[in-house]
Amino acid sequence: MGPMMKAEEDYYLSPPWLIPMLRANYFVPCSIHADSNKSECNMFCLDCSSNAFCSYCLFNHKDHRVLQIRRSSYHNVVRVNEIQKYIDISCVQTYIINSARIVFLNERPQPRIGKGVTNTCEICCRSLLDSFRFCSLGCKLGGMKRGNQSLTFSLKGKHGREYQGGSESDEATTPTKIRKTCAFNRLMSGLSISTVKSDYFSGDQRSSSSGDESGFSPGTPPIYNHRNSSRRKGVPHRAPF
Repeated sequence: MGPMMKAEEDYYLSPPWLIPMLRANYFVPCSIHADSNKSECNMFCLDCSSNAFCSYCLFNHKDHRVLQIRRSSYHNVVRVNEIQKYIDISCVQTYIINSARIVFLNERPQPRIGKGVTNTCEICCRSLLDSFRFCSLGCKLGGMKRGNQSLTFSLKGKHGREYQGGSESDEATTPTKIRKTCAFNRLMSGLSISTVKSDYFSGDQRSSSSGDESGFSPGTPPIYNHRNSSRRKGVPHRAPF
């Protein structure tokens, strides 16, 4: 198999930016901002798929999909909550470092396997938990090159279409029927509140102007009339003996 055929096969197995991201040279001084502080190349643009760059070069990648590469034990890692927006990382073991869940980019061969280890990476033989098959994204890509059709990096949406991570908002993913129902409920709630206020004030004005007590609830005591309290009582009449 020639180099051209091999590159074409890798292109269809994974997103076009994955292999350049795995092979990029990170944590080296930026050639443009070498004299600045914190000019290490720890950024990678998925849309450009070129070399790594530093944080000062971000202005050249406005509105692009950019991942920040981090380092753990001299190995390149990326946070799970960032990478899983764009590819399926199932079957790859994740780790928690500094309270953040990460995944390794490339393989980490382990020359000696500890005693009692029952599960290892299918590519580099690193010991893994029983529920995983690979220790890194590169090892999963190696498993796909072996012809395992059950592995994929593609994210599938609800209708089987490939999902381009980070392009849809939460409002866009909400079903139309649910959004319409919520808007209708908010409208009806506002109408109910305004109707209650209108009935309350109109009923209060009617009762104060006309003296009609029918607008109150049965449990409300009647209005006390002070005009009747000023009248003197008549002379009591005793019953005849």
